[in-house]
Amino acid sequence: MAIDRIDDEMVTLLARRQRYVREAASYKRDEEAVRASDRRQALMTRLHERARAEQLAPEVVDATWSAMIDAFIQLELNEHQRG
Repeated sequence: MAIDRIDDEMVTLLARRQRYVREAASYKRDEEAVRASDRRQALMTRLHERARAEQLAPEVVDATWSAMIDAFIQLELNEHQRG
């Protein structure tokens, strides 16, 4: 099915994103740098613009990226705790 292929692609992209997140975690010195609220806001603004261009509901962007960002922030915080 087409949706299954898209889901598979999304998993591959998330794994790729995770590698970059882990690498970035090594450069961040504290929790504030990990949470990067300014970066998050800029990202959401950019994604809303992109979503409009693709006719994607902003609620989908908010729910999907908020959950993803929160999960990756937690991953980074765990990386910092492990040192």
